[in-house]
Amino acid sequence: MAAPEPPTTSVAGPAEDRIPTVIASDVSITYRIYGSGRAVDDDDEMGVLKRVLQRSTQNVGVREVKAVKNVSLVAYEGESIGLVGRNGSGKSTLLRSIAGLVPPTGGRLWLRGKAALLGVNAVLLPNLSGRDNIWIGAQALGLTPKEVRARFDEIVDFADLGEFIGLPMKSYSSGMAARLRFAISTAVVPDILVVDEALATGDAQFRERAQDRIAEIRGAAGTVFMVSHNPGTIVKMCDRALWLDDGELVMDGPAGPVVDAYTAKYGRPRKKPGKGKPAPEDPPEKP
Repeated sequence: MAAPEPPTTSVAGPAEDRIPTVIASDVSITYRIYGSGRAVDDDDEMGVLKRVLQRSTQNVGVREVKAVKNVSLVAYEGESIGLVGRNGSGKSTLLRSIAGLVPPTGGRLWLRGKAALLGVNAVLLPNLSGRDNIWIGAQALGLTPKEVRARFDEIVDFADLGEFIGLPMKSYSSGMAARLRFAISTAVVPDILVVDEALATGDAQFRERAQDRIAEIRGAAGTVFMVSHNPGTIVKMCDRALWLDDGELVMDGPAGPVVDAYTAKYGRPRKKPGKGKPAPEDPPEKP
């Protein structure tokens, strides 16, 4: 289905010269969850008929969960945007919608270019080797076999898998799998890169290389969206942050103030570096 035309926006100040890559207008996403419900009462005068007509769905109830509620935002070329919020706040759902995996059930979403999802659950084939996954994943991104061959060694070097490149992915640790996903997903500079907690499983050296690669993507006028539960990661890697709470956009602004406001309400305040000292790294999340 063709993407809708972007809504007309009026942005004052420096934003007038910037090019929007993502426009969300009152985007809402509602899930339907099917579960056990109340059985039909035979004492009701229509009970017997209901049991006949609804035999296949008897005792099944439907509950709607509003994961994202009327979120509006505009993202621009060269921006790196972090999403913060508690579990269940709608961060990952919104990013999956931007990546094209979850269609909005309300509002409109417009993208300039294509989005690539890089997440801890990004699909590669566990029974195939890392080498085979590179060939499949890179061609799925649009590279020709000749281009894959030209970039193959670079992808392998970035993933830093060594001799494990020939083993099935199901034998990889979470960190190894994350490195491979990142290396494949960024083999082509995407217009919009969506990172859903994929960096949380990497070691410090990998995170540093990933930061450099994300900087390259931004330098090539790409837009990066990132979810992380580590406030320091958002502040270090993003210039803008969105705070979602119960599916609603609570705050949108520079990463530092947004993260500080969020952690002031829900968590440990972000440590600010002393003079001449770098900001401390947040500890990685437990798997």
